[in-house]
Amino acid sequence: MMKRVLPHPALSAMLVVVWLLMANEITLGGFLLGGLFGLILPKFTEPFWPDRPRVRFGRAAIGYVGIVLFDIVVANFQVARLILFRRNRDLRSRWLVVPIDLQTPEAITVLAGTISLTPGTVSSDVSADGLSLLVHALDVDDPDAEIARIKSRYEARLQRVFA
Repeated sequence: MMKRVLPHPALSAMLVVVWLLMANEITLGGFLLGGLFGLILPKFTEPFWPDRPRVRFGRAAIGYVGIVLFDIVVANFQVARLILFRRNRDLRSRWLVVPIDLQTPEAITVLAGTISLTPGTVSSDVSADGLSLLVHALDVDDPDAEIARIKSRYEARLQRVFA
């Protein structure tokens, strides 16, 4: 029964939050209208998501968001230090090919987005077979260690979220 009313609960919640953010104020009317959109739009888009991923919204997702937010703050300071105190010619920027074990396009997209959100790195391409991700890093001493860090810090956690 719940699946028929809310076919995509995460999408419904996101629509309510986005509507309230766009309205720029939290009112009962805005919340009700956002809730109406959150109920109606997922019903109309349901046929376009036949194989939607299984996402675990719990400790794994909360832990992942916490790690990403922490890494964004730390990376901001690291990049600021690089910009302020290191000459351009001393930067060791590298292209990294990160092999990925994630199966769903949604999980790969979250991984690529996470890498791009973290200052100092940007995801630029996914291989045609979906087995590797091309990442540019601003300053890397050991490319293999950076690839291992991405896999252990982000990909392993995403595998638990998208299990």
